[in-house]
Amino acid sequence: MLRQDPNIVVEALVTSVNQVAERVAMHAVRQTLLEQQAEAAALPLHIMPLPWPCPNGAYETAAAAIIGNAEAAGVTHMAFGDLFLEDIRSYRENLLKDSSIEPLFPIWRQPTDQLAHDMIASGQEAYLTCVDPKVLPAEFAGRRFDQQLLDDLPAGVDPCGENGEFHSFVSRAPVFDRPIDVTVGERVTRDGFVFADVIPAD
Repeated sequence: MLRQDPNIVVEALVTSVNQVAERVAMHAVRQTLLEQQAEAAALPLHIMPLPWPCPNGAYETAAAAIIGNAEAAGVTHMAFGDLFLEDIRSYRENLLKDSSIEPLFPIWRQPTDQLAHDMIASGQEAYLTCVDPKVLPAEFAGRRFDQQLLDDLPAGVDPCGENGEFHSFVSRAPVFDRPIDVTVGERVTRDGFVFADVIPAD
């Protein structure tokens, strides 16, 4: 969506990574797959390293470093994929308030049921890498994000997982110049969540 706006030039991606596990924080996606996503999207990747455990102060220190580097590079805006959680949006706005960088929320308040269907119709392919078993059966971990999955979601579960019901890995998308071949490995329970290990096919 950002690339469709002629007034916006997308310069880079930023993702937080658990330094101990070398995986995307919360999503538990391998860093090697994250790097393949950035390559497929033809964008530089800036990793925000996080310790584990990660107290909030450590997160904010890491974020401040990323924001400072972006500001020094002349970046004017940072975009976030938040959909409707006001507290999360306020938190991100607060992280940027002392900088010259302005936050963008390009999909804010889009109906998540329509957005989920639109993503699938676009040819995007994704797999659930983490589920909260308190609201979603553990068997959903590792499943492909498709129409059947949407049909099977229990009542009350957001179709985009915006309340933290699930997290995912995208292996194919309109902005990728090639798909990322993966297989789904073992499912494990850790820290109150169920994770499915998505593995590079090669």
